[in-house]
Amino acid sequence: MDTSAEHGHHGHGVDPGAGRANRSRLLITIGIVSAVLVIEVVGGLLSGSLALFADAGHMLSDLAGLLVALVAGVISARPATDSQTFGRRRSEVFAAFINGAILLVVVAFITVEAIQRLLSTAAPDVQAPLMLAVAVVGAVANTAGVLILRGGAKDSINMRGAYLEVLGDLIGSLAVIAAGVVILLTGFQRADSIASLAIAALVLPRALSLLRDVLRVLSQGTPRGTDVAMIREHVLRQDGVVSVHDVHVWSMTPGSNVFSAHVVVEQEVFGRGGTDALLDSLDECLSEHFDVAHSTFQLEPEEHADHEVDQHR
Repeated sequence: MDTSAEHGHHGHGVDPGAGRANRSRLLITIGIVSAVLVIEVVGGLLSGSLALFADAGHMLSDLAGLLVALVAGVISARPATDSQTFGRRRSEVFAAFINGAILLVVVAFITVEAIQRLLSTAAPDVQAPLMLAVAVVGAVANTAGVLILRGGAKDSINMRGAYLEVLGDLIGSLAVIAAGVVILLTGFQRADSIASLAIAALVLPRALSLLRDVLRVLSQGTPRGTDVAMIREHVLRQDGVVSVHDVHVWSMTPGSNVFSAHVVVEQEVFGRGGTDALLDSLDECLSEHFDVAHSTFQLEPEEHADHEVDQHR
């Protein structure tokens, strides 16, 4: 018997209930964002506020991102196949990449337009009361969107991207409100352009953070917060384990971590038929202590490991 073939124990799969809940959250938020987008565009045209246009442009990118996130959520819920053995969960990562790229484009546009207005000799004529009223409506609607999406943001990079976008809209609406109050009280019209730059400054770090997480996943880097040395220590504590090598930890999406390793085991574990119990113990350890959704172990007797130890570290 080829004892090195004792392998392949795994844990948690995709929760279909969570996927349906996330899609419902996205649909409701899409409706909210679409309504506010129209209100802000009309309000920007009537009031002459660049800050409202900036926030509307941000919301347009968010609406596109939410639609992409919705489509990606549907695709990622499809079951695994022979050609897609992990399913299509990576579609969430690609959706997050698109969201991040859109945000960067919006930041560039807002920054250029705001600087041009600030450098212009003619101060913009902004209707502060209308600007303020529209911004308040946007803030209330965005608050609702943030509360709706918050529940799904912890477990999915796709939902996290959508949540961060709407959170950014809320912050943008608050910046527009602040600018409207300043113009209304002091007549300082350039507060509108300054608020636009503030919106761009708030959006940029979120976009870069999202893209950084995407690159970490696509490059199969070790998941953030995962201590590989500590995982090795936990595996070595299991009864009958001699050593562990060829360790790999990566993510299908953030929050869905995958682990594989070759585990060298005492010969007597194979002799007494204790491999199933050891696999159960290893899998339970990783799922409970390290939030690993899928783990695979190749158990090897000591004499077999001698053939591989120089190749796998």
